[in-house]
Amino acid sequence: MTATPSTGPTHFIHEIIEQDLRTNGNGANGQVVTRFPPEPNAFLHIGHAKAICLDFGTALKYGGRCHLRMDDTNPVKEKQEYIDAIKVDVRWLGFGWGEHEYHASDYFGQLYDWAVLLIRAGKAFVCDLPPEEVSRTRGTLTSPGTPSPYRERSVEENLELFEGMRAGRFPNGARTLRAKIDMAHPNLNMRDPVMYRILHAEHPRTGNAWCIYPMYDWAHGQSDWIEGITHSLCDQAYEEHRPLYDWFLDQLIALGAKSPNAGYRPKQREFARLNLPFTVLSKRRFLDWVEGGFVKGLDDPRMPTLSGLRRRGFTSEAIRDFCQRIGVAKRENVIEYALLEHCVREDLNKRAPRAMAVLRPLKVVIENYPEGQIEELEAVNNPEDPAAGTRKVPFGREIYIEQEDFAEVPPPKYYRLSPGKEVRLRWGYLITCTGVVKDPATGAITELRCTYDPATRGGNPPDGRKVKATIHWVSAAKAVDAEVRLYDHLFSKEDPDDAPEGSDWRVNINPKSLEVLSGVKVEPSLADTASGAKQWTDGIGRYQFERQGYFCVDADSKPGRLVFNRTVGLRDTWAKEAAKTGGKG
Repeated sequence: MTATPSTGPTHFIHEIIEQDLRTNGNGANGQVVTRFPPEPNAFLHIGHAKAICLDFGTALKYGGRCHLRMDDTNPVKEKQEYIDAIKVDVRWLGFGWGEHEYHASDYFGQLYDWAVLLIRAGKAFVCDLPPEEVSRTRGTLTSPGTPSPYRERSVEENLELFEGMRAGRFPNGARTLRAKIDMAHPNLNMRDPVMYRILHAEHPRTGNAWCIYPMYDWAHGQSDWIEGITHSLCDQAYEEHRPLYDWFLDQLIALGAKSPNAGYRPKQREFARLNLPFTVLSKRRFLDWVEGGFVKGLDDPRMPTLSGLRRRGFTSEAIRDFCQRIGVAKRENVIEYALLEHCVREDLNKRAPRAMAVLRPLKVVIENYPEGQIEELEAVNNPEDPAAGTRKVPFGREIYIEQEDFAEVPPPKYYRLSPGKEVRLRWGYLITCTGVVKDPATGAITELRCTYDPATRGGNPPDGRKVKATIHWVSAAKAVDAEVRLYDHLFSKEDPDDAPEGSDWRVNINPKSLEVLSGVKVEPSLADTASGAKQWTDGIGRYQFERQGYFCVDADSKPGRLVFNRTVGLRDTWAKEAAKTGGKG
């Protein structure tokens, strides 16, 4: 684990751990061992980042260790691609697990032996009911379930049938192994839950060695016990599963089972999962978005996956800061997306070098500037980081400015360029608009004619006259062409599932979630920016385009094609001020 331990306020999970440490309440003699147990059936998302920071951060805080354990108990949905992606994401967030990488499949043999132990003790039985019947006979919150007609099979018959399941003698779904608990229990999870199902499918790690696979509730607690996990931290959805987690461990311990790595039993504790507006944090839903063509892949920058956020330019430091700020609560709530963006802005403001890019170019000819002359102006790379130094930006007779930085008939309080108006070019000179060139066929403005004041190099007039607006620009002769992708929320509603009767989430897809701008002009210092695929994994390739926001090089970039993604816009306070002043400053 390489990230710095959290120094934030203690929350209820840490209070529980500190109480255990004071009283040896978990019997672990001062150890703190946590685990992050993702299912390798999809890419991780921002909600998993909260769990990762909690699991690994807690172990760091108390001088313990955190295991990475793949919950690979469903070979139908699991892929090596997802296993590899999970490792990349956890490392990118700043955490490592050293030698402690595990898989639930490592324990298939031990889990099977313990299941046999429960059968011999009359605590589990083989059931022939199909899945839909198991569900139907479970009962409701107000009525008890109906016992399976196979519940009272003899131990000998159950052992023989379970061995037959293991040997592959039965087809998928023909039989299950169920725990024998209480069909009238107020907690539905305790009503003879399924422990094993038959799945004739090749596993990414074990191949065809097994055709029965443990359910999560059976594999989870026992895997924790085997690994010596002291505190098993889960999201709130698993609170109702905790009695079953404890029941399995209680039965095994009572029957004399021994864990190879722990003389104590782990504790499960739950915390509220992360919820964000304008998206859904559900791995199952992500595939619907991809297969429906609403996004281009699981790493699309509109996705809440960690790979999507990384490709959009979010930093791991910002995500860790976000997770620290939102804290750990007991009950679910919705966290404003603006807080996540604020954390990203705050981080990038300190580290991102500045550059100038004109997204919607309008050509300007400075008529009194010498033809063919190119000079280099000094520009500060990052005013928040003096060590970042300066760079040279070329300036010449012809430049590009933003279309929105000129108004032929300016509205009230518009301080940017207009006929007869003087503005400051960032790091450059003061210029005054003297004429407008239009397309005779359409009347559209195609070019501006201006003059410059040679005495104002660096933007500071020697006579002290006041100029209210500063605009960015790029040299027409030296500009580099680029493509820029502007992203917005994938959904137009805070709750994507809030749809009229008879429709679904598809009606809330935001048709303006992606705008692609071609013909963007960027300063030449960006011409040699390396491939985006490298950039967004090693933390390089992120910039603040002055007055535009924060951008990063996209993985689609290659020699001769430069592509940028907008990560986030500038601060809301700046945007409000710009709206009031027409771009002043």
